[in-house]
Amino acid sequence: MSAERLAESPAAGTPRLERLTAAGLHAASWQLGDLLVDTVRGGSSLGFLAGLDRADASEWWRGLGPAVEADRIAVWVARDGDRDASRVTGTVSVAFTDKPNGRHRAEIAKLMVHPDARGQGLARALLTAAEQTAAQAGVTLLVLDTETGSPAETVYRRAGWTEAGTIPDYAADPSGTLHATTLFYKRLEKSVEEHPGTAARRRTTGAEPQTAALQ
Repeated sequence: MSAERLAESPAAGTPRLERLTAAGLHAASWQLGDLLVDTVRGGSSLGFLAGLDRADASEWWRGLGPAVEADRIAVWVARDGDRDASRVTGTVSVAFTDKPNGRHRAEIAKLMVHPDARGQGLARALLTAAEQTAAQAGVTLLVLDTETGSPAETVYRRAGWTEAGTIPDYAADPSGTLHATTLFYKRLEKSVEEHPGTAARRRTTGAEPQTAALQ
């Protein structure tokens, strides 16, 4: 599967968004590892605790390779230039459900933006790319969770997501302190566009063909 890109020739200073292939994920794993370490160091756990090192973070990303190859996970990155070696400044993932009764839904995960690149709308741009990827794969319902009271809540609400509720003491921050999480969902409407990987995913999961676009 070839890499999918938005903004093929961005203007100077404009981030380039790219959906990674399995090979692209492996090549970008060290930069993604750096981004994950910086994000955890800044107080966002994302499933990890303080002390996460670059080697372990990079290895975690490389471990997603088989799922990316099989179109079970879609990973988007933002780069600060037009070259593949440009610095990764943000990322987001879409995790598709393989259960027979849940193939209409997917989860948004690991939305991160480097501290130096925040405040420029990059989180919203990455989220939009992820939503479009899910829609093109036939997904009609997206879900996610985020730490209650975090800045990410504002991003999701402004993007049209609906709060479903909160769960107390759901996960620990990097220091080990437990925090509540807020659950969000977003419905997607049917459309006519389908990502090339969708057919392969249907063959793997046996899902019926369907397509969708954002509300």
